[in-house]
Amino acid sequence: MRLIRWLAPLALALMIVVAAAPAQAVDAVSVRGDAPAIDLTGILEYQHSDTDRIQVSTAPGTDGIVRRIEVRGREAGQNWVVFALANNTDDQLDRLIVAPHYRIVSSGLLWPDLGLSRIATITPSTGDRPERQDSATADIFRVTLDPGAVITFVAELRTNKLPQLYLWEPEAYKDKVNSFTLYQGIVIGISGLLALVLTILFVVKGSIMFPAAAALAWAVLVYIGVDFGFWGKVLDMSSGAERVWRASGEAILAATLLVFLFAYLNLSRWHVRYSHITLGWLAFLGSLVGLALFDPAVASGIARISLVLIAFAGFALIVYLSTHGFDRAVLLIPTWFLLVVWVVAAGMTVAGSVTNDIVGPALLGGLVLIVMLIGFTVMQHAFAGGGATNGVVSDVERRALALTGSGDLIWDWDVSADKVFTSPETEALLGLKRGTLEGPAASWLEVLHPLDQDRFRAALDSVLDQRRGRLVQDFRLRTPDGHFMWFALKARPVVGSDGEVSRVVGTLTDVTEMKNAEERMLHDSVHDNLTGLPNRKLFIDRLNAVANFSKTVPTMRPTIMVIDLDRFKQVNDSVGIAVGDSILLTLARRLTRILKPQDTLARLAGDQFGLILMSEQDAAKITAFAETIRKTIRAPIAFNDREIFLTASIGLALSDPAVPLTDELIKDAELAMYHSKRIGGDRIDVYKPAMRARKTDRLTLESELRRAIERQEITILYQPIVRLEDRSIAGFEALARWDHPKLGRMSPSEFIAIAEEIGLIIDLGMFVMDQTARQLAIWQRAMRSREPIFASVNVSSRQLLRHDLLHDIRTVLSRSSVARGTLKLELTESLVMENPEHAAQMLHRIRELGTGLSLDDFGTGHSSLSYLQRFPFDTLKIDQSFVRTTSRGTRPVILKSIIAMAHDLGMDVVAEGVETDSDAVEMYQLGCEYAQGFAFGEPMDADAAMRMLTEERLEAAS
Repeated sequence: MRLIRWLAPLALALMIVVAAAPAQAVDAVSVRGDAPAIDLTGILEYQHSDTDRIQVSTAPGTDGIVRRIEVRGREAGQNWVVFALANNTDDQLDRLIVAPHYRIVSSGLLWPDLGLSRIATITPSTGDRPERQDSATADIFRVTLDPGAVITFVAELRTNKLPQLYLWEPEAYKDKVNSFTLYQGIVIGISGLLALVLTILFVVKGSIMFPAAAALAWAVLVYIGVDFGFWGKVLDMSSGAERVWRASGEAILAATLLVFLFAYLNLSRWHVRYSHITLGWLAFLGSLVGLALFDPAVASGIARISLVLIAFAGFALIVYLSTHGFDRAVLLIPTWFLLVVWVVAAGMTVAGSVTNDIVGPALLGGLVLIVMLIGFTVMQHAFAGGGATNGVVSDVERRALALTGSGDLIWDWDVSADKVFTSPETEALLGLKRGTLEGPAASWLEVLHPLDQDRFRAALDSVLDQRRGRLVQDFRLRTPDGHFMWFALKARPVVGSDGEVSRVVGTLTDVTEMKNAEERMLHDSVHDNLTGLPNRKLFIDRLNAVANFSKTVPTMRPTIMVIDLDRFKQVNDSVGIAVGDSILLTLARRLTRILKPQDTLARLAGDQFGLILMSEQDAAKITAFAETIRKTIRAPIAFNDREIFLTASIGLALSDPAVPLTDELIKDAELAMYHSKRIGGDRIDVYKPAMRARKTDRLTLESELRRAIERQEITILYQPIVRLEDRSIAGFEALARWDHPKLGRMSPSEFIAIAEEIGLIIDLGMFVMDQTARQLAIWQRAMRSREPIFASVNVSSRQLLRHDLLHDIRTVLSRSSVARGTLKLELTESLVMENPEHAAQMLHRIRELGTGLSLDDFGTGHSSLSYLQRFPFDTLKIDQSFVRTTSRGTRPVILKSIIAMAHDLGMDVVAEGVETDSDAVEMYQLGCEYAQGFAFGEPMDADAAMRMLTEERLEAAS
C-alpha cells in the first residue's frame, strides 16, 4: 500500500515531464500595441517538477533558435506555468500580468476554489525579473517588452490551479479597476442602507419576520464585502483569512435565508416539527462556520448545496401554501422565483458554463436586488395600519371588559405576537396549572383531542386568510387524568386598517354535558336501550357495509341468523316485565361472550336477536356454531330460588356468492326462524327457497299492519262503563280492532304484540288516543245536561317510557275540547311497577295536563302498597279474575279489602268482567262505584254508543 502511494505521484510527475518534453517549444503570443488586454489562460503550459528547479524550452527567438533554461523556485514550489510573449512592434511595451486570487467562475460546487495568491514569482528567459505590484485581490507583475523581443516566462505557482491570467495595458487595467470599484461601492452602499433600514424596522415592529429580513440583509452585506475585497482593505486580512471569511459568509447567507423563509411563512404556528427541522438545519449551518476555520473549501461546498436546497424546497413550499390560500406565500412567489433563477445562474457560473468576467459582480448585484424585493415585501406589513393600532387595541379591550362582565370564559389570540389568553376558569375546569393554556396557538394542539387538532388549526388559518367571518367550533381539551371536556369556541377576528387580522377574540363555553347527551342520543338511536346491542337499523347498516366490502373480497360471505325465544311472553307474564328484561340482558351477555370481534349481534325486536356471522365460512362450522348458541340459550337462568329454562328458534340464511348481498337475507333468516317456531321451536332451520312460497303469517301481518292505519283498517270500539248506583252510563273504554281485508276483524291479542315488537305501537296508541278524544268531545257536547262522561284509553310500556308522550297528550287535548279529567289513560299494574320511580314522575306530569289516570288489572302483578300510594291514580280497575272468583263464593274478604284501600287513597273502583246482574249487585254491595262487562253491553262502534246515550237521556227525561 505504501508502495502504491509512493508510485502514484511519481507516475503523475512522469506524465507531466513527458507532456513538457524539450521537443515541444512554447508558442509566443504576439502583443499588439493597441490591445488593452490579452487572455493568456488558454495558452498556458502547466508543468510539475519533483524539486524546486525546472528546465523548460523557450519559444523560438527572432533567429529561430530554441533555448533551454533552468529556473529555481523561490518558495520551493513544484507547480509551474510557462508562456511566451513576443513584441513585434517597433515600440517598447509596458504590460501587467494579472492573476486574480478568486473567481466565482468555474470555482466549483463541491470543494470550491475560494481563492489564494496564485503566483509566487515570474522568471523571464531574458531581461529583468517582472516587478510585483501591490494588490489585495490579484497577483500583478509589471513587465517591459523591448521591440522585436521574444521572452519566455516561467511562473512559480502557489496552487495547482490558475483560474485566469491576463496581460493588461496598465491604463486599461486601471480604468477597469476604477469602474468595478465604483460599481462595487454602489452595490455595497445599497446593501448597507437596506440592512440598516430593515434593522430599524425590526426595532419599530416586533414581528419575527423583520429581524429575519434584517439578518438576511446583513449576511448579504458581509458576503459581497468579502467577494469585492472590501473587508480585506478595511481589516487588512491575508488571503488565507479571506477564504475563511468567504466560506463563513456563504454559510451565514444560507442560514439567514432559511430563517427568513421560516419566519415569514410562520411555519411554527401549528407544526412544532417544522421548528425542530429548522433549528437542526440552522445548527448544522452554524457548525459550518466553525468548519471553515479548518477546511474552508468543505464548509463552502456544503453551504452552496444548502443554498440550492433552500431555494428549490422553499419555492415548492411557497407554491403549495399559495394554492391553499396563504396570502403571505402568494406575495413571496415573484421574489423567490427570482431567487431560484439567481441560484440556477450561480450554479452555471461555478460549473464553468458561463465564463464572462462581468457575471460575478452581476450575480452579487442581483442578490442585493432580491434582498431589496424581500425588504419591500416585509415593509408593507410594517408601515400598514399607522396610528390606527391604538384604536384597534382599545376596541379589543372594550370587548374583553364586556365579556368579563357577562361572566363567560374569555378566549383572546394576539396574532402578531402569537399568544393566546384564556380566563383562569378554563384551566380550573380542566384541572390545569395557571398559565398552561397561555402561549402560542400551537401549544393548544398538545391538549386538544387528536381528532380535533386539524379542524382547530384549519379554522384559525381560515379566519386569518379570509379576514372576516365568525369562528364557531366545538373541540375537546384533555384533563391531567386523560379525560376530555367539550368546549364551544365563538370568536370573531379584529382587523386593522391594514387589512390584516391583529386579534381573534371570543368566548369559551363548557358544553360537556350537552355533548354527552348528544352522544347518548346518537348511541341510543342505533342501539337497544336495554342490552346495549345494535338495533335493527344498525344491524342492516352493518350488513350493507359487509356487502360493499364483499365486492372486493368475494370469498368473504356472511351468514345471517335470527334467534327468537320460544314462549317468552308467558315468561314475562309469569315473572313480570322487569325480570323478563333481566333475562334478556343475561342472554345478550351470554351470546356476546361466544362471538368473535368480526361478528355482530343485534336485538331486532322484543325477544328476537340477529347475528351477522363473519368468523366462520365453512357450512359445517356454521351449523355447529348455531348449535352452540342453542345450547347457550338452553342453560338455566337462576332467579331467586328458582331456575328459568328457555329455548329458541334459530333461522339461518347462508349468502350465495352468485347473488348480491341485500337486507332480503334477513327476511330469509326470519322465514327459516318462523318455520322452526311453527314446527315446535327449540331447533335450527336453514332457509330454503320453498319457505318463501308459504308466506309466513307473522311476516304478512307485520307488513300489512304497517299500512293498516293509512288504509283506515283500525276500528275503535267502545265498551260501556256504568254507575252501579243508578245503572247510568258513566263512560267507555276504547278498544282497538283491526278489520283485516282477508282475515276479518282481529282482536288486540292478535296484533298488539306485533305492533310493540316492530315499533308501531307508538303510532297506533296515538291514533287511538286522538280518535277517542275527538269522539268524547262529541258525546260531551251532546250530553251537556248531565255529568260529563269519560273515556279510557290503554297505554303501552313503550308509550310510557317516551318523554314524547307528554307532547302527544298535550296535542290531543288541544285538538279536542274535553272536560278536565274525563280522558283517562289506563296503565297496567305490571307496567308502572317495572320502573316505579320513572312511572311516578311521568304520571304526575300527565295528571297536571288534565288527564285522568286509571290503574288496570290491579292484583295480577307484584305490586308494592308503599309504591302504590305514590301514584296519582284516580281510578282503580279490579281485574276480572277477582270478580269471577267472588261470584263463586270465595275470597270476598280480599276483594273488599282492595276496595276499601282504594277508597282510602281517594280512588274510584271499577269492577271488570261483570257478566250478570247478580255480579253487579254484589259489586255494589262491596262498595264498587262502577262496573264494566257483558252485563251492560259488548264493545260497540261510536254510532251505537251515541244511540245508547240518547236512549238513556230520553228515558231519564220521561
